[in-house]
Amino acid sequence: MKSQIAVSVLACTSAAFAHTIFQRVHVNGVDQGYLKGVRHPTVRHGLARGWYHFGTDNNLGMQYNGPITDVTSNDIICNGGPNPLVTPYPTDIIDIPAGAKAAIQYNNVLQPNGYDPTNAADPVDPTHKGPVMVYMAKVPSALQTDVTGLGWFKVFEDGYDGTNWGVDRMVANHGVVNFTIPSCIPSGNYFLRAEMIALHGASSYPGAQFYPGCAQINIVGGGSTQPATVSLPGAYKGTDP
Repeated sequence: MKSQIAVSVLACTSAAFAHTIFQRVHVNGVDQGYLKGVRHPTVRHGLARGWYHFGTDNNLGMQYNGPITDVTSNDIICNGGPNPLVTPYPTDIIDIPAGAKAAIQYNNVLQPNGYDPTNAADPVDPTHKGPVMVYMAKVPSALQTDVTGLGWFKVFEDGYDGTNWGVDRMVANHGVVNFTIPSCIPSGNYFLRAEMIALHGASSYPGAQFYPGCAQINIVGGGSTQPATVSLPGAYKGTDP
């Protein structure tokens, strides 16, 4: 599965089946809080069906931390579908200054205490090689429920450097992926979309495993650049190499 999308604004400046969940945003080195402003999967207590969507975290129940593999599904945007999201969505909106140093954080399962050094698959099993990316989409309100029909632009990609993948660096940094918010984009509400792609099964479709998630943010002190965008679904095709 292709890890590159041409459209970006980069120039503007005990394991739970080895899966992962986006669950924190950091701003200028400050963790904004567990699940604050982040749309996240539910926790299911009782028997689990569809084993690869679930993991366990002590007494927190069975968790939907599996991948999205259908690149034509709306679930590719912010997760959902096989990983039902908690509704109503959060009412938090995270303020982020334009040009700020930001970070997304993944963990193997929903973990209020963050990185778990006793879990060899936290933040994800290290065999799940692939890129890590961050997208944004301007919206009238970051509290709106509908995430379809938006224009997404890439603000960060950490792919393969000839030796290691972005996921390798994410694992080494305990699930935290650092990037910079573009200083040139307009102020206002956005969805911030984290995406990790595991390529270990991507020799045929649907083999690539997508782990997306969205946070509700507000950019302050921005500029006036209107970046080119792509559609999700639409940016990826099952025939991509």
